[in-house]
Amino acid sequence: MIELSTPTTNTHGRVALVTGAARGIGLGIAAWLVSEGWQVVLTDLDRERGSKVAKVLGENAWFIAMDVANEAQVALGVAEVLGQFGRLDALVCNAAVADPHNITLESLDLTYWNRVLAVNLGGPMLLAKHCAPYLRAHSGAIVNLASTRAAQSEPDTEAYAASKGGLLALTHALAISLGPEIRVNAVSPGWIDARDPAARRAEPLTDADHAQHPAGRVGTVEDVAAMVAWLLSKNAGFVTGQEFVVDGGMTKKMIYSE
Repeated sequence: MIELSTPTTNTHGRVALVTGAARGIGLGIAAWLVSEGWQVVLTDLDRERGSKVAKVLGENAWFIAMDVANEAQVALGVAEVLGQFGRLDALVCNAAVADPHNITLESLDLTYWNRVLAVNLGGPMLLAKHCAPYLRAHSGAIVNLASTRAAQSEPDTEAYAASKGGLLALTHALAISLGPEIRVNAVSPGWIDARDPAARRAEPLTDADHAQHPAGRVGTVEDVAAMVAWLLSKNAGFVTGQEFVVDGGMTKKMIYSE
């Protein structure tokens, strides 16, 4: 069942739908947008965590449990947003299946491959499909979260790299198909400390961690969130079909720890 976790108390202002927003970069984006006065609807597969996160973010945050690879759930979720708010101004596609342990090619099976592409690439397509009519009504914007791995992959990340490379191509195509009313851009993070703020404060990265980065600095979720917020603002009104790399200057150079 798709439902908002808290009742609507304020139906004024811009509305953003942020997927995969119960943790990490997605949570950082949702929190940043709330701080800028947006009403934000978070989605995630984890209903319990998502509901708690929305309550912590305050009265301008709501939660919907959603599998972005399931078109029925996407359609119901978008309909719920429209039913509650009557508008949609922005879509941020962050939900993704990552490769936290790196799966070797010999271990990669078609079931896992299909799931990664369904979530990382099919999800943004389905969300754009169902959100476009409402975004167009308010000259809205879409931001897809890609990855520097799309162009410069780490070992044993074929499924993830392929999905994010496809997402960049989808972003460019959507910018043409949906323009000029809807702007569509992608943000590709590099090395980002995606832990929750409390975890980052409790256990800061060491000098050795930073030393592995070519520019000596590992990014934070706030670095990515600020870029996403700018792309959704009127200040980026002439920007569409672009990829913005947030990697601290590491492009074309990768250093691995031993």
